[in-house]
Amino acid sequence: MEILTNDENVSPEEFYASLKEKLDATHNFPEDYLFKFIIPSDAEKLTEIYRVFDGVKFTLTNRDSKNGNYTSANLNAFMLDSDHVIRMYKEVAKIEGVMML
Repeated sequence: MEILTNDENVSPEEFYASLKEKLDATHNFPEDYLFKFIIPSDAEKLTEIYRVFDGVKFTLTNRDSKNGNYTSANLNAFMLDSDHVIRMYKEVAKIEGVMML
C-alpha cells in the first residue's frame, strides 16, 4: 500500500482519522465519491479493484501512462458515509502496487 501524502511520518491510522474528519467536513453523504488510484498496467490489478467495489454502484475511467507502465483508474462510486469511503480505501490498500491519490 502506498498513500501519497505530504507527511511521511503519518501512520495509516492517523491518515484515516484525518481523512474521516476531512470527508465529514466537505461531503454530504450519501453521495458519489471519486476514488483515484495509480496501478501498474496489469489487467489483474484492475480486476482486484473491481472486486473491492463489487456490489457498489460505480463508473470507471482509466488511462494508461505515456510509456504504458501505469494506469490511472478513477472510480466514481456511490458511498453511504465517510466510514464507507474509508472501508473501500482500506480494502484497496491490500492490493500490492496500488497508489492511492
